[in-house]
Amino acid sequence: MTAISLHNLSKTFGTATAVSDICLDLPSGSFTALLGPSGCGKTTLLRLIAGFEHPDNGSVSFDGVSMAGPGGIVPPEKRQLGIVFQSYALWPHMNVAANVAYPLQGKGLRRDDIERRVAEALDVVSLDGYQDRSVDALSGGQRQRVALARCLVTGTRIILLDEPLANLDVHLRASMLDVFADVHQRSGATIVFVTHDQSEALVLADRIVVLDQGKVQQMGAPEHIYAEPANAMVAGFVGRGMVVDATASSGIVRIGDRAVPARGAGEGRLKLLVRPQAIQRSEGGLAATVLRARYTGASFETTVELAGGGHLLADLRERLPAGTPVDLTIDDAWIVPA
Repeated sequence: MTAISLHNLSKTFGTATAVSDICLDLPSGSFTALLGPSGCGKTTLLRLIAGFEHPDNGSVSFDGVSMAGPGGIVPPEKRQLGIVFQSYALWPHMNVAANVAYPLQGKGLRRDDIERRVAEALDVVSLDGYQDRSVDALSGGQRQRVALARCLVTGTRIILLDEPLANLDVHLRASMLDVFADVHQRSGATIVFVTHDQSEALVLADRIVVLDQGKVQQMGAPEHIYAEPANAMVAGFVGRGMVVDATASSGIVRIGDRAVPARGAGEGRLKLLVRPQAIQRSEGGLAATVLRARYTGASFETTVELAGGGHLLADLRERLPAGTPVDLTIDDAWIVPA
């Protein structure tokens, strides 16, 4: 297992800053999701770790050994890592075994050793017995597993995943989430996973790094980032919910003239994050009007407009037509740090 350390890492392209002064320590064996909107710098950060890009400032090190910095640059092929691309990057003229074995060619290994390692890697990704299949005969999910096996066959302790599920349909994505989680558990590799899909990050990662405009907005366990976002950007990007105006005085937080239970600290005017599951219908609660309702299978995701202004998103048990007046009670909210 290998720890990754990024210190004061910066990269610009022309006049555009891709990442700026990033400091991160990713422990050995961790599963980190780099999460953020398009153009936030997450792919550039992954490419800096891989060695495909060179930093303008700062350093990259693995287990304390410099990969990029003032002392020079270690090329990607010398960093002993594996990377799975969105496009799979498989050789169409090779069968599954040949694709997986490709990184082992030229290493002086005996044929039986290569076959054994290929079989072991395919077993980890649940493709045992697929050695002789043509990659053209595989589904998208199976091709992604072949690409992952190709990473594992060298015994690499770092795996980089660059939006690997983007080309898969929703059902294949769900099955691949289980594959990635199983590979992490069985291999013990340090994994860095780039995604713009918050649901993937919340399900897979043991830590999430939220990026925006090339800077780290927040890093922490998924449940911490979901429950206590560090700023308005994170609150709006991670999880469902709405940020509304509120006031606080002597520790009592109010939306309009109604007191609501809220975690966090703040006085005067502030922003309050309210999640849909924290809202119930209750007589005498906050007055609101239904704008629209969407059926999600488990509930009706209902957008309402508060009588005093602002919007909330509530998971309700029944579909309410637009224009229906409702009273709502909030059980929990988070004061978003300014």
